[in-house]
Amino acid sequence: MACVFCRIVAGEIPAEVVAREPEVVAFLDTHPLADGHVLVVPRAHVALLEDLEPAAADALLRAVVRLARPVREALGAAGTTIGVNNGEATGQTIPHVHFHIVPRWPGDGAGSIHTIFPRRARRSLAEVGAAIRRARGG
Repeated sequence: MACVFCRIVAGEIPAEVVAREPEVVAFLDTHPLADGHVLVVPRAHVALLEDLEPAAADALLRAVVRLARPVREALGAAGTTIGVNNGEATGQTIPHVHFHIVPRWPGDGAGSIHTIFPRRARRSLAEVGAAIRRARGG
């Protein structure tokens, strides 16, 4: 078993686990962006969000929702940034789908999702919308 998250889930690697559920494990990131930075992972090894079985996706998102408030309150944060890097091009370094819950405070300098990269959209909304609908089969 080479995946570090699978090894954490299996108890082979120590981690500061904050939640264990039948389909999900949550633990503190060892390279946190802020105190209380939590990773929420499905127990099953799946690289991309869209490849999760519907029940596993549901369990994963429900766990994120259940953890967001306790993470914020435990750290005295004003909010949380919750996100997923989905695929290598997005910066996903471990190919096991996971959500980040990062506590945030006013003036922490981290910015919003809009500060991650400059705006690059070039196609019209109608053109992009039609392409997505076609890809969905509709």
